Formats: sequence, structure tokens, C-alpha cells
Amino acid sequence: MAAAEAAEAAVAEAAVAEAAAAEASLSPGREEEHGEKPEGGGETAAINGVVASEKVKSNDLDVAVTESEVKTEEKGTEEESTRESDSNILDVSPDYPREKHISIQRHLADLEKLAGLKEGEFPVAVSQNTELHVTDEKKPCPLCPEEKFKACYSHKLHRHLQNLHWKVSVEFEGYRMCICHLPCHPVKPNLVGDQAFSKMGAHYHCIICSATITRRTDMIGHINRHVNKGETESRFITVLAPKASREVLKESATDVQVLPNYSTPQKTDSYFNPKMKLNRQLIFCALAVLAEERKPIECLDAFGATGIMGLQWAKHLRSSVRVTINDCNENSVTLIQENCLLNKMKVKLNTREDDQDEAMGDGEENTDTIEVTKMDANVIMHLRSFDFIHLDPFGTSVNYLDSAFRNVRNLGIVSLTSTDISSLYAKAQHVALRHYGCNIVRTEYYRELAARIVLAAVTRAAARCNKGIEVLLAVALEHFVLVVVRVLRGPSPADDSAKKIRYLIHCQWCEERIFQKEGNMVEENPYQQLPCDCHGSMPGKTAVVLGPLWSGALFNTGFLRRMLFEAVQYGLDEVQPLLKTLVCEAECTTSKHFSTHSPYDENKQEECGVYIKTPKTSAESFLVPGKRKCEELIRSAAKRQKSENSAEHPAFYYNIHRHSIKGMNMPKLNKFLTYLSEAGYRVSRTHFDPMGVRTNAPLAQFKTILMKYSTPTYTGGQAEGPVHLPEDVQAAEQVQAAGDAEFLEDDKSGVAAAAFAEEYPPGCEAD
Repeated sequence: MAAAEAAEAAVAEAAVAEAAAAEASLSPGREEEHGEKPEGGGETAAINGVVASEKVKSNDLDVAVTESEVKTEEKGTEEESTRESDSNILDVSPDYPREKHISIQRHLADLEKLAGLKEGEFPVAVSQNTELHVTDEKKPCPLCPEEKFKACYSHKLHRHLQNLHWKVSVEFEGYRMCICHLPCHPVKPNLVGDQAFSKMGAHYHCIICSATITRRTDMIGHINRHVNKGETESRFITVLAPKASREVLKESATDVQVLPNYSTPQKTDSYFNPKMKLNRQLIFCALAVLAEERKPIECLDAFGATGIMGLQWAKHLRSSVRVTINDCNENSVTLIQENCLLNKMKVKLNTREDDQDEAMGDGEENTDTIEVTKMDANVIMHLRSFDFIHLDPFGTSVNYLDSAFRNVRNLGIVSLTSTDISSLYAKAQHVALRHYGCNIVRTEYYRELAARIVLAAVTRAAARCNKGIEVLLAVALEHFVLVVVRVLRGPSPADDSAKKIRYLIHCQWCEERIFQKEGNMVEENPYQQLPCDCHGSMPGKTAVVLGPLWSGALFNTGFLRRMLFEAVQYGLDEVQPLLKTLVCEAECTTSKHFSTHSPYDENKQEECGVYIKTPKTSAESFLVPGKRKCEELIRSAAKRQKSENSAEHPAFYYNIHRHSIKGMNMPKLNKFLTYLSEAGYRVSRTHFDPMGVRTNAPLAQFKTILMKYSTPTYTGGQAEGPVHLPEDVQAAEQVQAAGDAEFLEDDKSGVAAAAFAEEYPPGCEAD
């Protein structure tokens, strides 16, 4: 076998030499005229200004080329590529050595030239018995190994290059990244020989970073990510995109520059979501309220991206705040600095914890200074203390809670935005169990359930640092879940907050729910805690245990009123309707009369032992008390809150459409709220659900009142009011009433009698 292979190689070399001699005799001086080397080489190929010095592994032909010819070719092809180049992607300094892969070409003719084909040299296929011309010979494909594609004649090789390599290429800046079958894609180290060859497949070579990618769609996405990040130089030389390609957006009198695809976090470093404007305004109002309590305050935007949030803080609150914008991405830090200069702010750069700060850029109109840091969010929160911390990572924020509560100052505020709504809204329940340690199912009140899940994680993280929390605000909308809490330092507030983490019993038949009773004793029948009797009337297990969840209040009325006042003062019109709804929800009332003057005179209440400073009073009378006095005030506030638990808003809400009666027209939502209020229950609308009703009425009473004021669909235009039921329905109700009377005779505690009296008031069974 070895002798036969050697003979074949010798015959091939002789054929190549003979063909080269014949061609030289037919067209003398052709090589020198065009600066080309003899065909069949493949060892050194000039490709658009860059010479590939390696041998093409699939080419078994070995033709000697002198060094002088190679240098002549290099010089000629470099001049030609300089004239043809219309892109800056490969324009680098001559002292920077770079060689792109042979699969990256500009034109099909360049790829054919690499294979040793000349333009017009594609003879028609002939039969096997016909002798070929002496000038035609079998040539291998430069992008395929010999085991995959054997050497063939020119016409077949031309079709192969055009149909297999060129048509499925990826185009970028005038270059084509053709598909490659050479063994340059990494394989598993334990595969050798034929196994390794069987595992190797087609792939593409990136023109920017020389990465090998298998699929064409993945290669297109890979190139787009390079462009969006501004990486247009080879070997991962990161440069920002030209300023002309950036877009300037304006929000709340603040201008920011954004890169292309700024709304897609996976494809850009400067993520900016216009739909989160409401979220940014809520956080700004909370910070403005804290700035009225004490000045100046140090606030941190741990995930700056474009720096829009920190810029709004510094531009509107000015000397009341000392803003620090942090991001771990170098491109984002550079963009934040440029946005600060765009808004005429001074920049104080700090890239490491041990480096000295560098001040750059002088603001003409605004002399405020924004500190920009390039650190991991956990690192900067471990190193420094802040009064206000906002966390807005991409996804869950549980990885940063321990660092946030480690050094936050007493009576400071921590706000966090969670965008992992797929897990919080019970679409990916296993992810919620993994991140939050919480068991949940999809319910009608899933948004409030998500807010209580996040608050439970926040409470546990604060308790590990011997800190308690008071919830100031909890909002769950379509795109995010926002919670704002005040930090109370000390083991006693931490214990009080940890006691509010409880499990929830949820009935899967009627959607009734109730928090488990406090205590560690195991109950024989947990279903007795539910107000419904679905377990007795339905077979099997009817309820599930959800949690652990936060069982305390979700809103602080005084803080929300002051946020509304700040929103009016700064002209934030978009957030004012939401804040009014939150105030109504916190008070559990349907009143819609709001005063836009200062709420500091109306709200005399003390929040966590802190007297709120008002513009009309002196600052000396509102200084934060000492540590011992502060602890006493916190304990007195906790005692007062225990006595006022009945005034807290009810937990959860009911969706009026989920509990509607089939064949009946429901009353209008506002009228239904009035009917519930007239029945003696606390009631309000909720921002969690536009058709939700937050009330302390049991589900049975909720359905009874809804049934009472619903109209049958067949009555047409009947006015809303008590329902006139048919005779057979009335007879059935009379039988049920007789059974209830027998049950009341056996009731000794009187609880059932009271419930019956509420459900059936005198005169409601007859017209």
C-alpha cells in the first residue's frame, strides 16, 4: 500500500510540473504581468492583502515557490486590497500582525483563485472514456479535507465552491465568511482518529474574533453582538461605536446616549427600557421623600447601564444627594461618563477601591458631581455605606441582598426591582423554588403573591444582618416587581420582621386563601383554617400550602402621600394616578379626594421612631434621636402598630370576573364597591389587577353581594338592583333556609348565627 501511494504521489507531481510548463509556454510572462503564482500551489495564497502562510491541509500537491515570488505577491496584493478596502474593520496599523482565515473572502473569484482555478477555465464535463486536456487536472477543495471531498476537475470544483461554500456564507462589511470543513473546530480531547473526524462538522470563522461557530444563524447573531458592543476590530479590540450611530433619548429633562439595540439586554451593554419609566419615577419619589428627612444623603445606583436614574437624581435633587453610579462593564462606565458630560455634570471616576479618584469634565451650568465606579455591585456595597440603595439587575436580585443590607445605614431605604417575572408570576415554578425557596402556583392574585415572595427574601436577608424592615411600597406590574423598604437596625426589629413570614393555605376550588396561624404546633386538620367548606364537599385534597410569604402590610400610607406630594412638586404626571391608587389601596377606601398641598401637616404619625421634617418647622426639633432614644421610639412604634393591626389593609384581593355568575350580568365595578361598602366591609381597588377588589369580606359574602346585584342576561334592559328570582329558585332557597335554621338550633357558640344574620339580613329573601 505504501509503495502504491508513493507512486501515485510521484505521478501527481509529474502531472503538475508538466501542466505548469505547458501553461508557461502558452502564455509567457502572464505570471509576472498579473503578479500571480503558478496554480496548484495552495501553500501560500494572497487573500485581499493578507497572505496565509500556512499550508492548506486538504491539498496534497507540493509545489515549491520561491521566497522572492512570495514577496512580490504580498506587495501586489496588499496594494490591491488597500484600493478595494471600503471598511475600517480590518484597517489596522502595519505593525499589528493579523491573518484572517482562508474561508473569509471578498469575491467568489478570490475563493476560486485560492483553489487554483482561473476565470473561464471550466470545461464541459466529458465521459470517462474521453481523454481530458493536458491542462485540466484534478484539484482539491481548499476548505474541505480529502476524506470529505476528493480532488476533482475544474468544472466540478467550481460548482462545489459556489453551491456549498459561497451560497451559505455570512456577509459582513463586504467580506464573506464561507463555511469551512477543515479540522480547525475544537473537538473532545478523548476522540482520536476516525472518531474525531466523525465529530467534526461544518463551521464558520468569525472575522472579528476568529471564533468558530457551527450554525449560520448563530454566526449572524454573533456578528450582530460584536457590532452592538462596538467591537469592530479584530482580536477583541473593543472600541466604541461612532457617535453618529448613537441615539439620544430624553426622559424627565435628562438626556442619555444609547447604543443600537438598547432595549435588548442580551445584545447591548447600555440597556435602556423606555417601559420602565414608571419604575424610575416611583424610585425618584421615594428618594425625594428621604431627602426631605435628612440632608445630604448618599445614594447608590448599583447597576447604572446608561446612568439615566442616577442622572435624574442628581439633576433634580442637586445638593440634597450625593449620587454614585456603578457598573461592572467598561463600555457602560464610559457611556455613563459621556452622559454625565452631556447633562453638564462633573464626573468623579473610581475604577478600583484602592485607586485615587479622578475628576474629569467641568459642568457649565451644574456644579454637582456624580461619582462613577467600575466594580461588582456586591463589592461596592461591602466596602461603603449608603443611605439609599437601588438594585435593578437583569433578572433576580437575591444575589445582592446580603451585600445591600450589610452596610446600609439605619433608617435608610433599600429599593429593588425584580424583572424575573416568569418565576415570580408562577410560569416557572421550579425557578421560584430555586431562587426564593418558595412554593407557588398560579392564582388569581399572582401579582401580589410575587410581591410577597420578594419581600420574604428581603426580610430573611435583612434578618441575617440583624436588621428589620418596614415595607413602604410594593408594586407589581406587567414588566417588573418593585419593593421599597426602610431598614431598622437591631435584633428586636429583625425578630419582629421575621415573625411576619408565614405560609399561606390556598383552596384550589374556590380560590379562598388564608395565612396559617402563628405557632409551631401541628394541627390535625389544617383545612379548618379556611373559611370555605370545599374540603367537606369535594373529594380528595383541595388545598395547597404556598410560601413562605410576607404576611404584613404592603404599603405605608404616610410615605405614599408624601411621594404623591413630591410627584406633584416635580411635575411627574405619569406616576400620579398610580400613587393615588396606592394611597386608596393602603387605606382600603374608595375616596378619591386628594390634596396637592404639603401632606406633612396632615400626617402627624411617627414612622419607625423618626419625626418627619417639614419646611414650616425648625430643623432642631426634628433631629434624629440618639441610639437609646431611637430604640425606645422603635419599640413604642411597634407596640402601637400591634394595636392598630385592624386598620391595616386586607391581604390579597378578588377578581370580579373570576367569581361572576354564569348567565348573569355583573354590576359596574365602582357600583359593586359601593354595595360592598354599604354592607359594612372595607373595600378598595388595587393596582395589581384592574378588575380586582381588595376587601375584608369573606369570599362567600363577596359572591352573595355579587349575586344580589347581578341581573339575568335574558331580562334585557332591567335596571340594576336586587334580583327577582323565579319561583323554582325561590322554593329551592326556602328549602335551604329551612336546613340552615335546623343547623342554627344546634349551634351553641353563636358564630354560625352571626354569620347567617350577615348573609341573610331581614327582608332580603322577599321583595
